[in-house]
Amino acid sequence: MTIPSSTEQHRSEAPSSVSCLIITVSDTRTPETDRSGQLTRDLLLENGYTVAGMRIVPDEYDRIQSLLVEAAQDPAAEAVLLNGGTGIAGRDTTYEAVRGVLHKEMPGFGEIFRMLSFTEDIGSAAILSRAIAGVVGTTAVFSMPGSTGAVRLAMTRLIVPELRHVMREIYKDSPK
Repeated sequence: MTIPSSTEQHRSEAPSSVSCLIITVSDTRTPETDRSGQLTRDLLLENGYTVAGMRIVPDEYDRIQSLLVEAAQDPAAEAVLLNGGTGIAGRDTTYEAVRGVLHKEMPGFGEIFRMLSFTEDIGSAAILSRAIAGVVGTTAVFSMPGSTGAVRLAMTRLIVPELRHVMREIYKDSPK
């Protein structure tokens, strides 16, 4: 695949690092058992990003939204990466909570994530995923399923390669 020169130019103008807050949405995980949050942290650090913090929040709409709004107002967190609560079970409210606060949605993230999940990971079960991304103010937000396989796929194929570019686009009109 040939990458257009304008995309390469934008990437070259992107910040060298991005500070990220990791939020795990779970009713059962603890800091010791949060393998997906730990994997997210490790992949960020291995690729030159910084971690502003790690939080675990129960799968409750109001708690997720409050934490996301708080994070978007914190200058220490340029991006928020959530994992968990994106399925279709009654208790899964991350998608609705995130979508409700986004100022701009990036539908391509969920679309491409599901395509990659279908072709490279879980096959037709990918239709159950409700991964979503967008922007709140000047904060990038990515919400992934909670399995380590899904986190690895989203991080290595989409978020790690493009987060700096995403921030360049967000900052070009309104620096944080």
